[in-house]
Amino acid sequence: MLASEKDQLRHEVTTIAKRYEFHRSGLMPALQHVQRAYHHISPEAMQEVADIFQIHPAEVHGVVSFYSFLSTGRKGRFIIRLCQTISCEMADKKAVAVQLENDLGIKFGETTPDGMFTLEYTNCLGMCDQGPAMLVNDEVYTKVTPEAVADIIETYVKKFGAHVTHEGGEK
Repeated sequence: MLASEKDQLRHEVTTIAKRYEFHRSGLMPALQHVQRAYHHISPEAMQEVADIFQIHPAEVHGVVSFYSFLSTGRKGRFIIRLCQTISCEMADKKAVAVQLENDLGIKFGETTPDGMFTLEYTNCLGMCDQGPAMLVNDEVYTKVTPEAVADIIETYVKKFGAHVTHEGGEK
């Protein structure tokens, strides 16, 4: 992490910590911010957060490793999480999963080479009566069909720019 990035991170986390009077109740909002801003939480970021909240870095790592929405590995700008519960399975989640993999050119657990999309499975999104359910960052999609996948992806491509597949061509 460059010194300027470290200074920026320290400023951002300190701003959040001040809102919580540097109490550990501000830890999750601070980590969520780091995840959103940097697409992962690096060891250096965990150390900065620990220093600011005056807690042991192992405590920060414990929180990061416990919550599936926080990650030490770099994720895409848009994280697509497909519900893997039995109710979504019965609503043909598998066909949606195959379509996502085909359209993005990656498998679940991977990120597109351009860093735009990450595919993940997640546990219940609380939309069991409207499955298959999918989350793209903080946006919930319900009753997702394979036919709707391309339109959903296109929505995010328009927000960020051209998407490049493994083959190197634009989508």
